[in-house]
Amino acid sequence: MFVHNVFFWLKEKDNQEAKSALLAGIKSLEAIESIDKAYIGEPAGTRRPVIDASYDFAEVLVFADEAAHDEYQVHPLHTKFVEECAHLWEKVVIYDVEA
Repeated sequence: MFVHNVFFWLKEKDNQEAKSALLAGIKSLEAIESIDKAYIGEPAGTRRPVIDASYDFAEVLVFADEAAHDEYQVHPLHTKFVEECAHLWEKVVIYDVEA
């Protein structure tokens, strides 16, 4: 299994239109066939010193293997998402995990 964890920080945190647009863009990725499971959300309400809740949205995508992930990376919906939404975020951090 290959797990792709992506965290997004908005450029304009108080801009509701930008927030809605980024969330819609992230959700559009769920249609990519190589994804087995997709989880998308905002930081949970948990607050402990070891938790970084500074991001605005996260997506956790589960793939059968790295090859399925690689298909996702070049899929037209993914490239469209990056082209249309990259201007909305100031930072993206990715953690890929093989399990």
